[in-house]
Amino acid sequence: MTYVEGFVTAIPTANKERYLAHARAAAAIIMEKGATRFVETWGDDVPRGQTNDLWGAVQAKEDETVLFSWFEYPDKAARDAANKAMMEDPRMEDMAKDMPFDGSRMIYAGFEVINEDGPGGRLGYLDGVVVPAKSEKKDAYVAFSKQAAKVFIENGATRVVDAWGDDVPDGKQTDYKRATHLQDGEQVAYGWIEWPSKEVRDSAWAKVMEDERLSGGGDRGMDGKRMMFGGFAPLLEV
Repeated sequence: MTYVEGFVTAIPTANKERYLAHARAAAAIIMEKGATRFVETWGDDVPRGQTNDLWGAVQAKEDETVLFSWFEYPDKAARDAANKAMMEDPRMEDMAKDMPFDGSRMIYAGFEVINEDGPGGRLGYLDGVVVPAKSEKKDAYVAFSKQAAKVFIENGATRVVDAWGDDVPDGKQTDYKRATHLQDGEQVAYGWIEWPSKEVRDSAWAKVMEDERLSGGGDRGMDGKRMMFGGFAPLLEV
């Protein structure tokens, strides 16, 4: 897996089951077109931020839940071919006529994987992250991502993925650039940490925050003050 299509979406909480049915139908088509994995996760521990957050990224309302989701592809060419095929598939057009959420507030982009670590396994819980990073400091961000991944894996995470913005479109209402308050010379980075359970995740974070490899400072190539993150429960994995 070298390429990811990453999404953040606001779903009316009351429409959870309708959305799950919608996602299952979409997953069948997406996997048919070349995706190797499709994951939908449901907001569980998504904090509000002072500067920005995942709620504001999709203009989520009080009666909505934030979702963090992605498709995995073997490479960008496979992703591009899949997107073209989906746009031409009449089943997708039919699904768009009755979506259980406001698609105009969904943000999405294509990301190049820059680090992947861990053996993988059953997804029991997820931490999702979106952060603006300095383009000229990409090497520093990659180095920090690799160091952080080792710490998370040592403390129970099963898989850590970090990806760098490659195809980040402008949206009509919102998009990743506006969500991260992206500045000149910056790019959007997207990533996640997979855990076997929420309990393991909660226990691990207390240790991670004290680990000198992550708390020791240094150039990380990003602006942590504009980092958006949250904890998510698995909704669908194909």
